Amino acid sequence: MTYLNKPVADNIYYVGVNDCQKHLFENYLPLPNGVSYNSYLIVDEKVALVDTVDVAFADLFFRQIDEVLKGRTIDYLIVDHMEPDHAGSIGLLVNRYPDIQIVGNKKTFDFLKGYFTVNCPLVEVAEGGELSLGKTKLNFYMAPMVHWPEVMVTYDPERQLLFSADAFGTFGALNGSFCDDELDLTPFWDDMRRYYACIVGKYGMQVQGALKKLGGLPLQTICPTHGPVWKTQLPKVVGLYDQWSKYETEPGCVIAYGSMYGNTQQLAEAVAQGLVDGGVRNVVMHNVSKSDASYILADIFKYKGLIIGSPTYMNGLYPLIDSLLHKIEERGIKNHVYGCFGSHTWAGTACKRLTEFAETMKWPLVGTPVDNKQGADTETLNLCYELGKAMAAQIQM
Repeated sequence: MTYLNKPVADNIYYVGVNDCQKHLFENYLPLPNGVSYNSYLIVDEKVALVDTVDVAFADLFFRQIDEVLKGRTIDYLIVDHMEPDHAGSIGLLVNRYPDIQIVGNKKTFDFLKGYFTVNCPLVEVAEGGELSLGKTKLNFYMAPMVHWPEVMVTYDPERQLLFSADAFGTFGALNGSFCDDELDLTPFWDDMRRYYACIVGKYGMQVQGALKKLGGLPLQTICPTHGPVWKTQLPKVVGLYDQWSKYETEPGCVIAYGSMYGNTQQLAEAVAQGLVDGGVRNVVMHNVSKSDASYILADIFKYKGLIIGSPTYMNGLYPLIDSLLHKIEERGIKNHVYGCFGSHTWAGTACKRLTEFAETMKWPLVGTPVDNKQGADTETLNLCYELGKAMAAQIQM
């Protein structure tokens, strides 16, 4: 069914779907609360569909469209983003509506030709371009690398409504409504930060550019391609994107560690005690063998301090720590203070590699890195405790 009794705005209807079956988004990010693929119908003298859904849900998607249109055709498909979770049903849609015109920018059409064989007319739009559906006039603004190069957003000035593609999206299925004021938003905030950190986080500069470009547009509603339609929470949602894309953080510290037999974990616990005794209350510990990297990254985006610990493994870093460092570097995370510790039995490589990571990221190295040989003794645990205290002082400066 569709939410027909609750239009997004006059003559605009939500025809998205919930995916509560998929375990992993993009086949690697956990979806404990599912995810929605949002699509919207604008019904005027002409009918426009804004984005489609994952092809696995095409039957439900078309059934919902039929419920709204009751035999009317779709004149335009507006493609704000070509990623397959939103563009996956384009081929089937064109077969169903052979006279449909696809609206996008030049890069959109480059991608479209790579994914689909379509013979319908293409309507190319550029920055500030306009499409008239009758009373409804739509404007288009380019938002490249938020988070693909072809991304654009669609703005309805009369309703002050923005179709924002993946921007302002979040993991989490929509339970009973698409409206932010009718949902318990508690789980969405953490999932929104995790979504940002993992999907968009590399492109902070581009997000800032898009926010500045769109900052002068009056806004009452944001319709993203994942998660709730934002109406009552607009200032918070836009503010969070501004904060995250500037890599602004809150006071607190993430300790991410790998431990094969518990020795490195003891060091991590001593570091945590030093942080707490130093006055830091927001201390989050992640055993990388238990915590999915997406949750670790989400917390790193949140808190100013980061301390990483690893045993030496095959004369290098513990593999899951090595992978985490790559993910952090890939996202170019800024404005953090950093500490590290390592452990080994006969060859102490991990602490050296972790220390070098501070230079890679251009982060200040806090305290003295601790390198433990074999079992943790009182002296080493005290050094870890002091590392925590030093980080606490730095966080609170």
